[in-house]
Amino acid sequence: MNERIYFDSDALELTTSVLSCSAREDGRYQVVLAATLFHPQGGGQPSDSGTIDSVNMLQALQSDDGIIHITSGPLDLGTVTLKVDGAARELHARYHSAGHLIACAGEKYGWLGLKGNHRPGESRVVFDPTDHARPVTEEMLQADVAALVAQNLPRNVDVSQGRRVVTWGQLPPTACGGTHVRSTGEVGEIHIVRVKQKKGQLSVQYELDADEALEPAGLETC
Repeated sequence: MNERIYFDSDALELTTSVLSCSAREDGRYQVVLAATLFHPQGGGQPSDSGTIDSVNMLQALQSDDGIIHITSGPLDLGTVTLKVDGAARELHARYHSAGHLIACAGEKYGWLGLKGNHRPGESRVVFDPTDHARPVTEEMLQADVAALVAQNLPRNVDVSQGRRVVTWGQLPPTACGGTHVRSTGEVGEIHIVRVKQKKGQLSVQYELDADEALEPAGLETC
């Protein structure tokens, strides 16, 4: 099982070791690392991308034994340097964090966040009703998430109890393995595109502005 450095670090560069590398039928290679910075596809969030030494890391996938890295070429066993595509990581983190803020806003009206898709272009959060659920509009959620972004609440990550829990400020914590912004201000403006209720569930579709996030703190290297 490889160590997931991204669980408690925002580093985009890391020195680690290749434990295995094998060819795939599609001409690409799958690589197992001792430790990784690359977030795998899952939890509604796309995979990170980047490089392992000079070889492109195309996709990270979750397996029963840990994270498998799909690369464009072979790698020798031994020490390598990982570099994450910082622009893609930031975008994915902003979208995923926005989904959490929308989930928090929905709880205010008696809706419990069930699942989310945080991929740009198809982002939505789906809610189940509680006994106290009441009607909610795009305008209501838009105002609530805008207020959370404006507060620029700091992120808190806790991995001490055998699972990873993420929140910002005093918002309700959520178990989550994804990457997230360091403060709510880094999300930028969230646009609530559509609120739809069907078969008892509430679906909230959202988008982000590309360039309206606050400047993030300096990036780290492990």
